[in-house]
Amino acid sequence: MRKKILIVLAAIAAILVVFAIVVALQPSEVRVVRSITIAAPAPAVFAQVNDFHKWEAWSPWAKLDPAAKVTFEGTPAGQGAVFTWAGNDEVGEGRMTLMESRPSDQIRIEVAFVKPFEGSSSSEFTFKPDGNQTLVTWTTTGRNNFIGKAFCLFFDPEEMLGGTLEKGLAQLKSVAEAAAGG
Repeated sequence: MRKKILIVLAAIAAILVVFAIVVALQPSEVRVVRSITIAAPAPAVFAQVNDFHKWEAWSPWAKLDPAAKVTFEGTPAGQGAVFTWAGNDEVGEGRMTLMESRPSDQIRIEVAFVKPFEGSSSSEFTFKPDGNQTLVTWTTTGRNNFIGKAFCLFFDPEEMLGGTLEKGLAQLKSVAEAAAGG
């Protein structure tokens, strides 16, 4: 009987070791990219992203908790603008800082998450004009620790976050096109 218990414990230990190796070999960086063409000139689209005050109209997370507490700090828009939020379990708590703002070209944002898990990521928006249309690309990157890597074995960030970015871009398209009169 004791030998069977030792065999079972050894098998469980071996499974845990193999699982730990598989997790450790997963990529540390997560990168999700989505794009959309918006029937509005680049300055009109850029203005919607460059001002955190305007995000409520299109952000895919704003609708998840309309009662979330939000604050704005720093400059009103552009580099140095800061947006903090604290909401329900779906949106958590965190802070976004607009780190780089190149008019009608690129916006780079650093995101610090506090709840439900501490972490950080970067978001970048690029705006490529094409006549009266603009190709907007939203790229989100982050680094995973061991627990994050294990989570990604069971939940594909490309699928989970990608759908959210697509929803946000579709809402941005609607808002920007309406603002541009298109």
